[in-house]
Amino acid sequence: MHALSLGTWWIHWASVAEWLVAIVLIQRFRSETTGTSTQRIAWAMLPALISAMAACTWHLYDNSESLRWLVTVQASLTLLGNVLLAWAAWTLPAPSVHEEQS
Repeated sequence: MHALSLGTWWIHWASVAEWLVAIVLIQRFRSETTGTSTQRIAWAMLPALISAMAACTWHLYDNSESLRWLVTVQASLTLLGNVLLAWAAWTLPAPSVHEEQS
């Protein structure tokens, strides 16, 4: 576990916690009008969360060569998560004209 400094560990784990909290909050407080669309955002965030967990796991074991495959998994999940988040954001409904004036 000495591969990263304490500060870097703090940032890694805080990022995982923040991502998890964001997913839960999006699910819990989604609006009724855009419920399905915002639910897609929360689901699309999961690959990135798993990617972060894979990176933390690899670092936890001092970047062991026997776990090098986790780097590929992490990179693949990051790509998948970015694509899914872009798609989910694209499918969000545009605000109505009435909402823009308020």
